Amino acid sequence: MAVLNYTESPRKEEKAIYDKIIPSGEGWMHELLPGQVLRIVDLEGNQAADTLFYNAEEPEDHYSAVQTITAQGNIYLSTGTVLRSESNKALLKIVADTCGRHDTVGGACSAQSNTVRYSHDTLPMHNCRDTFMLQLAKYGDMYTKRDLAPNINFFMNVPVTPDGGLEFADGVSAPGRYVEIQSIVKTIALISNCPQLNNPCNAYNPTPVRVLIWDK
Repeated sequence: MAVLNYTESPRKEEKAIYDKIIPSGEGWMHELLPGQVLRIVDLEGNQAADTLFYNAEEPEDHYSAVQTITAQGNIYLSTGTVLRSESNKALLKIVADTCGRHDTVGGACSAQSNTVRYSHDTLPMHNCRDTFMLQLAKYGDMYTKRDLAPNINFFMNVPVTPDGGLEFADGVSAPGRYVEIQSIVKTIALISNCPQLNNPCNAYNPTPVRVLIWDK
């Protein structure tokens, strides 16, 4: 079992310049300037916030799980983790975390993966890949489905089994826990507040998350 890494934030909610609730199953996309801090709050506990980041100046240079994991030598993300892009550029850094660790190998649910993991009757169910695409479409032809990459699953617990497999397990989060990420370059954050009903990543009950932003 990986050690949980807890770090409280000194930032006060009333000082935030942006504050929004993302309902369960919905998406959110927002630009972060260098130095700005994004906090994602797990309001009711065990909700999975599927997240991607893009270099705003080079849209094709998105978050890379491989580069991030390789650089830190750890498959879990927490305080101190530098989130790296495909070009190995440092995009953001996790500066506070009261959950303890986050997954970046489990990927996002899709219509196709739901049928493989669960049953064929789950095909029409809403999923994170569709939410990602709906948000990206707001940017016109700047982004396409080719710009979707293995994402971060904030608050999601995906232990690696002794034989190298993945287990979608009960969460390690709780109501009110949060993670804070500080942007190093101008970035675009993309979140799908996971609607998954078929595994315990969000206790079979999708709930809202809250996002706040502070200036440098």
